Amino acid sequence: MAFLGTAARRGMACRKPLSPLCHATTRCYSSQSTHTTEKSVPYEKTLKQEDGISGPTKPLPKFADVVVIGGGSLGCQTLYHLCKLGMTNVVLLERDRLTTGTTWHTAGLLWQLRPSDTELELLAHTRNVISSELEEETGLETGWIQNGGLFIASNKQRLDEYKRLMSLGKAYGIESYVLSPAETKDLYPLMNVKDLYGTLYVPKDGTMDPAGTCTTLSRAATARGATVIENCPVTGIQVKVDDLGVKRVKEVETAYGTIQTPCVVNCAGVWATKLGKMAGVNVPLITMHHAYIVTERIEGIQNMPNVRDHDASVYLRLQGDALSVGGYEHNPIFWDDVSDKFAFSLFDLDWDVFMQHIDGAVNRVPALEQTGIKSTVCGPEIQSTFTGCMMLGGGCGKELAHWFIHVRPEKNMYGYDIRYNTDYKYREILGKEYTFDFPPHHDVICDECLTCRNAVAVFDMSYFGKFYLTGPDAKKAADWLFTADVNKAPGEDPCDVCLGGVESDLTVSRLEPSPAHLPLTPESNGEAYYLAIGGGVAQHNWSHIQAVLQDQGFRCTLIDHTEDMGMISSIQGHKSRELLQEVLDSDLSNDAFPFSTHKIVYAAGHKVSPDFVRSGEFALERMGVTYKATAHLKSPFDPEDKRVKGIYG
Repeated sequence: MAFLGTAARRGMACRKPLSPLCHATTRCYSSQSTHTTEKSVPYEKTLKQEDGISGPTKPLPKFADVVVIGGGSLGCQTLYHLCKLGMTNVVLLERDRLTTGTTWHTAGLLWQLRPSDTELELLAHTRNVISSELEEETGLETGWIQNGGLFIASNKQRLDEYKRLMSLGKAYGIESYVLSPAETKDLYPLMNVKDLYGTLYVPKDGTMDPAGTCTTLSRAATARGATVIENCPVTGIQVKVDDLGVKRVKEVETAYGTIQTPCVVNCAGVWATKLGKMAGVNVPLITMHHAYIVTERIEGIQNMPNVRDHDASVYLRLQGDALSVGGYEHNPIFWDDVSDKFAFSLFDLDWDVFMQHIDGAVNRVPALEQTGIKSTVCGPEIQSTFTGCMMLGGGCGKELAHWFIHVRPEKNMYGYDIRYNTDYKYREILGKEYTFDFPPHHDVICDECLTCRNAVAVFDMSYFGKFYLTGPDAKKAADWLFTADVNKAPGEDPCDVCLGGVESDLTVSRLEPSPAHLPLTPESNGEAYYLAIGGGVAQHNWSHIQAVLQDQGFRCTLIDHTEDMGMISSIQGHKSRELLQEVLDSDLSNDAFPFSTHKIVYAAGHKVSPDFVRSGEFALERMGVTYKATAHLKSPFDPEDKRVKGIYG
């Protein structure tokens, strides 16, 4: 019997079978880093031979209000939630069988705590659907196992992160505890805790069964009127250009006929990029190999929580009386040419890549060193800027359904929208300095702040988006788009406005009708507006405004000069007037040129009155410690705005 502690070393040298290690369904896996040989799991071939299916499992309808493509977790969740919101003429097309791509072999872990408010809500909804809602609705079990989750902190900074997650979770009603190493040992006796600072324990985390979940979702959807058609690969998506020049979906093509539809939801997983190209849409998705091993029986592991060690990039998933051991590599193997025939299939596991997880797993649970390997799994995994995975599938499926029916998602899905995830260098730079303590350039920032306060500073914000809105209906469009009144006289102070919802915050200036007097200023015989928008959300704003102009039929043009123009956002500081006076032939005294008093206007669901604030009791929680707090109607620092005007007396 070979054991996990020696499997990686033997795997590296393995060009022959790992005799006692491998059972009948286990093989010796090559360590070639470019190896992408596909293999089918044995029961997949048996399944198809027994079923003898050669065409669609149901006739194709002539028309559907929505066609969902892909029968994995996200596709089944989206179909189910469309039906929950009242739609019945909806169709799901699966190229092979439900879960055939990445869903069937997923580990199915569900961790409730994430640093993002939106993800917390998406995870909470997924858990609710799988753990209770579906079973109550259908009487069928989804295979949910609530064994808890344990995050490992092997350094102080990681423990601080987990304390913050615990505090955030409290606001959403998620039960969690930060445990000491000794408390962790009591909870998980097989764990090595000598190198730990602590752990974060979430009792109601658990594990999903992908096959059971998708089967139950599809049955619940069909009971509400949906149609699920398997063995029906999509071969094309036809689009048409309407009278406003907007491309819109016309129909979905298959080898067995077409379905006319105004809406396609791409839930095709590893095939999503190919599917997107059929409609002229770029889907920023990369497919890579992801592997895990399943151990032999481990005495005492029953009922233990799932474990995630972010620093070692390892997870340990409870699987009855054994563990699934996997992780995420810094040097993954990518699958560039996704096969159309890949169904219920796996790759050969590359031990050279996978072995980096072994040391972390054995260090965390030493009993693994003397535990045999029962089987291995290496299948395709998706990495993208818009990923609907098993863990987030319920929440994302609900938002996609809401998006279609109500034109926009219910939650802030900005980070999941492929239209808005472009390369943003500033974010990359900031990402290298993320910390819960002072960042590396804290002293530089301090010097800049003091210079701005005591002397003068120029703020170069050329990374901002810079748009022009022109055309006969520009005023109508501006009134429809923006919450503030932007129809001031040309040359007056620009307005800080919001796109309704609140969709965004931007600055709008009304321009005087005139021929183009600057190289980049568009000619305008009517209304025209200049829009200055934060660089990180410029593409988001562009897409939203364009969609409004198209849907409302406004005769307008939106022009993007972001890359063509610079922007000096402001000149600030005690000596800013002196600097400006050197270059401008105008009276820039405080009386002649007073400090701006315009305000940012936000759309609110509830009105919070001063009396409401005064009557409340407030507290702040930081890393598990609660502090009493006092709410102020005005900032206690510089309440009269004197310091910002250069008055320090």
